[in-house]
Amino acid sequence: MSIQEPAVDLTRPRPDEKRRFPVFSKKNTSVATVLALLAWTIAVFDYGLFGTLLPAMQEEFGWTAPEAYAINTWIAVGTAIVCFGIGPVIDRLGRRKGMMTTIGGTAVVSGLTALIPTGIPFLSNGLLVLIRSFGGLGFSEQAVNATYMNEVYQVTEVADKRKRPGFHYSFIQGGWPLGFLLASALALAFLPSLGWRALYLMATVPAVIIVWVIAKKLKETPQFELHHKLTELEKSGESDEAHALARAYGVEHSSAAPLKRIWEPHLRRNTIVFSLAWIVNFFGITIFSVLGSSVLKNAKGVELSDAFWMLIVINLLAYFGYVFHGWLGDKIGRKQTIIGGWILSGISFTIMLSPLATNAFTIIASYGAGLFFLVGPYAAIQYFMAECYPVSCRATGTAFIGAMSQPGTIIGGAIFTAIAASSGTGTAAVWVGAVGTLVSGLLMIAAKPPAEALLEDHPHEVQA
Repeated sequence: MSIQEPAVDLTRPRPDEKRRFPVFSKKNTSVATVLALLAWTIAVFDYGLFGTLLPAMQEEFGWTAPEAYAINTWIAVGTAIVCFGIGPVIDRLGRRKGMMTTIGGTAVVSGLTALIPTGIPFLSNGLLVLIRSFGGLGFSEQAVNATYMNEVYQVTEVADKRKRPGFHYSFIQGGWPLGFLLASALALAFLPSLGWRALYLMATVPAVIIVWVIAKKLKETPQFELHHKLTELEKSGESDEAHALARAYGVEHSSAAPLKRIWEPHLRRNTIVFSLAWIVNFFGITIFSVLGSSVLKNAKGVELSDAFWMLIVINLLAYFGYVFHGWLGDKIGRKQTIIGGWILSGISFTIMLSPLATNAFTIIASYGAGLFFLVGPYAAIQYFMAECYPVSCRATGTAFIGAMSQPGTIIGGAIFTAIAASSGTGTAAVWVGAVGTLVSGLLMIAAKPPAEALLEDHPHEVQA
């Protein structure tokens, strides 16, 4: 079967005609699931390399610890700019081309990072900030995945994936700890002999391969094909035809720009709540996930090689956190799952940074629990967000909120750097990372469930 089949019927509908989206075959669903997981894992591999290799890069670039944290903060500023712009692009290009754009950008960023010269502080630091800022393309890959897989699981012929979409999506979102695990494992194996530049070159090769496979094998969703046709009709001045075609499929068409739509009254509250929660939660992500090796080294006195080993084990545990939270979200609701997970995470990291964690076992156990409950709920929140926005602005909504992670990195990084300089890494990690994670869980109490967010003020609008 061609990847272009089955096709969406985009012809002019008869009055009161009702149509259904064509189903996604089991084969196409499996291909989409595997490619989404691989794309996200490779994107995170590049994203995670910077935090994992930061101590080694710090030595070669001649930074102090506060200077290294400051560089990470400036990169977050540039990353935010890139992330904010990618959502509307994906809602116009399509999910398939969007995935090619984000993972292709990752390949370029990885390769260029390996070529940055040292020894010229202003130029070297400036190039590093500029190039790594475009790592926002790879970071935004998760927004493409959440948008794409939400639509695939709505129309797939695989009944279990329609019934338990959060559980199945969790395996894809689990690419975050897998990417960090890959970064830690390869750093442990090759950093001493090959240096940090070789690791970035390693990240380039699989990214290029994934782009090629996506171009050959990935099928666009029927929901986006319809959305694209409606947009074309609107641009051609055929607004009545666009609305008639939308009604035939049971969706409401809007000609408003995607970025404007996410601030409409029925969507605005969740846009605000999700954004605030991501900002504060990324205080914890920045400190405990991205800068994990630095925290273990500077806060707990763990040797760098031992930190890599610990992070391999910790991120392996975190992968099962995604699966657990994806499963739990289908059972008790995604909102409740996110709230509980982030509160437990804040408590776990507080224990890890306390005098109670004095040996490798207690550090790994408490750190692993913290990361389990910190990153695991992202399997629930990514799918939750995609459910809360209609197809016309779904990628924009998820990408915009995802971009709020970068203000979180900037603000959290700045506060963390200031406290670390005066009181030490451990104290800074508790008050910024652990407390921030707990507060993000409390913020999610204010989020509206998807049905209420979509149907309030727009009773005929559905997700598809």
